[in-house]
Amino acid sequence: MNAIRWSDGRLARPHGRRSLSRPGITTEVNAAQARHEVPLSGLFMAANSLDRHLTQLEAGRYRFGRDEAARLLKLLKLLDAARFPDPSSLIRFHEALLFLRAFPQGPAVVRATERILNSFHKKVEAVREVRADMDDFDTFEVSGIAGTQMEDTLSFDVANWLVNIRRMRNKVEIAWDNYEPGRELGTTGPRFIPFLDDDAYVEADTPWPRWLEAAAGKKRVPAWLISRFEKLPLIPQQKAELYESLRVPLRWNLENSVISRTRNWKPAHRIFYHTTSLISRSQVSLAAELARRPQQLTRLSRKQGEQAMDMIREVMLVRYRQLYGTTLGDPASVVRADLGTHEAGRGVEIYLWNLPPDRRLPLRAYVAGLTLKNGVPINYIEAIGLCEWMEVGFNTFYTFRGGEAGWIYAQVLRCLCHRMGTTCISVYPYQLGNDNEEAIESGAFWFYRKLGFRPGRADLQKLAEREEQKIAAATKLGKAKYRTPARTLKRLAAGHVFYELPGSEVGAWDRFSTRNIGLRVNRRMARDFGGDAVLMREQSRRALERVLNVKIESVRSRVVSTSSWAPLEKAAFENFALVLADVPGLRAWTPEEKEDLVRIIRAKGKPDEMLYLHLTQRHGRLRKALLTLGS
Repeated sequence: MNAIRWSDGRLARPHGRRSLSRPGITTEVNAAQARHEVPLSGLFMAANSLDRHLTQLEAGRYRFGRDEAARLLKLLKLLDAARFPDPSSLIRFHEALLFLRAFPQGPAVVRATERILNSFHKKVEAVREVRADMDDFDTFEVSGIAGTQMEDTLSFDVANWLVNIRRMRNKVEIAWDNYEPGRELGTTGPRFIPFLDDDAYVEADTPWPRWLEAAAGKKRVPAWLISRFEKLPLIPQQKAELYESLRVPLRWNLENSVISRTRNWKPAHRIFYHTTSLISRSQVSLAAELARRPQQLTRLSRKQGEQAMDMIREVMLVRYRQLYGTTLGDPASVVRADLGTHEAGRGVEIYLWNLPPDRRLPLRAYVAGLTLKNGVPINYIEAIGLCEWMEVGFNTFYTFRGGEAGWIYAQVLRCLCHRMGTTCISVYPYQLGNDNEEAIESGAFWFYRKLGFRPGRADLQKLAEREEQKIAAATKLGKAKYRTPARTLKRLAAGHVFYELPGSEVGAWDRFSTRNIGLRVNRRMARDFGGDAVLMREQSRRALERVLNVKIESVRSRVVSTSSWAPLEKAAFENFALVLADVPGLRAWTPEEKEDLVRIIRAKGKPDEMLYLHLTQRHGRLRKALLTLGS
């Protein structure tokens, strides 16, 4: 599956996914299934009894009190002894266990859930032995369970990481039954497979596996192939572009690995135990939370940062997700907010990081993140900012969507606003339901609206107000709760929603998009430079050099540089030159404004990208120019 959607996290189906079922069945089990019974410690539990116990366990996740932990422990013991007849019931058990591990009612619940999860792969194997349809384990919602198999067409950076981590080394293979290379491998492969071109260029039946196995020798083919791309004399982006053109599906068995979703939690020395009801969204005041003193952000060591990057890649890999910032995060930039295990912190840790200088966006600053609840990963975060504006993606994993999502979202925003200096928060339409049926079904628009977000478009604001009047009228008359129709939710999801902190200019960013700036640059390229990007970059750079009274050399120059500008600073200068060419009156900026602009441009390539973002917040004239170009 190619799951990469760099900006919004939307996913595609797995590439060429095969059936994961395996033969193997016994007469006794068949007879039990025919009677709708499940073997339990030598006895049989009726299927409706199993369903009833699972329903009780699922309801018990949200019940708190003196005796609730004891009731849960009895259910856990009963269900742990059961032999599950099908994937659906076993998946229900798995998801309830993970939720209880993250939101436990007491120490005994933590010990019981960890014990069951640590051997859960045996239950999956038992289901496989009755010839169940194992594809049920391979959906976006529940993939990554221990004992299952996964298959994905990964980006180069993730594939390179996967075949080299100790936990998965020698366990990854090419899914040849779902892969038939063609011209792309025939033209790329001869770089490191001698004489492949003599076969691939003219023969119709090139035996691709034989060629790769012969070249790899005793090495595993995926690891050998990826290592050949890694050694090519190209920049990282070009290596990735070349490898990803092959669309190689990789397959791996999770077995009882700690990277599986089942066991992928961080040991917590202290745990917050829930003895009262979980915090609902209606109990959360975003204004009050954002007005609180910011959490302390602790910068991690390089080694700790690398461990955090491994953690987020594992978390995303087993959920069939890839995000630009979770794949390419900078381990030197990781900060952590440990909210504590007291009532105010509730066992929450938030990790944030930036992109390395050579992988940054041309104009916006980027922050990605991950939240742990009592050591369990429960969501991932993406925030992209410019000046005081920030666009946020907040994605809670399916298992934990009933677990204090509103309160945790508020804590994430507190961290982000503090880290980025943000006063205007924006949520993009996909998160609300634009081209996202799941968000429509869950009424995601109202999650944000009830926290205080407003639509940026006047027509959608009026539509939201009309819906609120219908809700209020139904409540006043005591009628059944009014639900906004799906077609209306889709209309409401057609534009961004915004939340401005006190002191922010309300509405300033309502129509802004860096896409508008990019399209404007490309129209100028077509109009004035015949579609030649190299020529446009060169002339724009020279023009900006004259305006700012600086001298740099092209990032593509082969002449020995005498400039004090580093290559990444030169690249940033060229990108800004493309944008600022459309700014009227740039020459009339004061010397101080021009000096500050140079400082901003050079900061884009510095180790800490937050320096760049914070500098853009202090340059009023640049902010005004960018808003004009992008609105």
